[in-house]
Amino acid sequence: MTVEIATRPKAATRRPRRRGASARGHVGWAFVAPFAIVFVALLVTPLLYALYLSLFQKKLIGGTSFVLFDNYIKAFTDPNFLDGIWFVVVFSAVLIPLQMVVSLGVALILDAVVTRFARFSRLMIFLPYAIPAVIGALMWGFLYSKSFGPVAEIFGMFGAVGPDLLSRDLIFFGLLNIVTWQWAGYYMIIIYAALQGIDPTLYEAAKIDGATGWQITLRIKIPLIAPALLLILVFALIGTLQFFNEPQILRYLASGAIPSDLTPNMYAFQQAFALANYNYGSAISFALGAVVFVCVYLFMFITRKRGSILS
Repeated sequence: MTVEIATRPKAATRRPRRRGASARGHVGWAFVAPFAIVFVALLVTPLLYALYLSLFQKKLIGGTSFVLFDNYIKAFTDPNFLDGIWFVVVFSAVLIPLQMVVSLGVALILDAVVTRFARFSRLMIFLPYAIPAVIGALMWGFLYSKSFGPVAEIFGMFGAVGPDLLSRDLIFFGLLNIVTWQWAGYYMIIIYAALQGIDPTLYEAAKIDGATGWQITLRIKIPLIAPALLLILVFALIGTLQFFNEPQILRYLASGAIPSDLTPNMYAFQQAFALANYNYGSAISFALGAVVFVCVYLFMFITRKRGSILS
């Protein structure tokens, strides 16, 4: 009798808990559902459709046929696609270290200077990231113009000819400047936030031991923000391999200095929307995605193997 009395309350108390947990689960799914619907409708579904298109080939004679991976084989043997991959790799090798040096240097300076001017400087340096890439590219296209741009006018005041950063010989550096200007502020904010998370007592202890400002920076600050620097490297690598907006906008201002297949994304855009070759354009996009995945995976594997590239 005592056993029945002891077990009945347990059975009675378990049911409300299960109903409560189930109700909380439904509420959680209700909050997630709007995002999940938008995510599936605007990202997953277009990706699956593009993948479906990449497996077919449309011909003037014979119509559309299923070719499986023939478009991918063609992409990885296409000189235009391979040249675009080589360009973004070279561009990344120059751009990423430059962005890292600029953003790290500015963040260290702003971390050392605690004034109202430093707060204003952070806002101004971050501001280019808030400007849309299209507007930023058009603005720099105006600044680069050798006909009516302010750079050409300043050089003209001294009887000199300014550098034409929209020419074939200098377009690489023109694009380099634009991307650095646009993204250095964003990376600076990440580094600055990491610097603000360092315990100030470490600096005080180092000063007591006789460490100089350079020693504190090189032996305390930079090693402690190594995870933030690694995160920036990954972001920069992914973004640069998918380079598209700036060269696509400046292509119409650079008088033939930027070909339509300068980067893989531009080449995919040309195939899909200029030549109406949607199947091959989709295959190029997924081939580029595979290249980005492999590069990022190798980078993460190497840095994980060594602990950190900065240690």
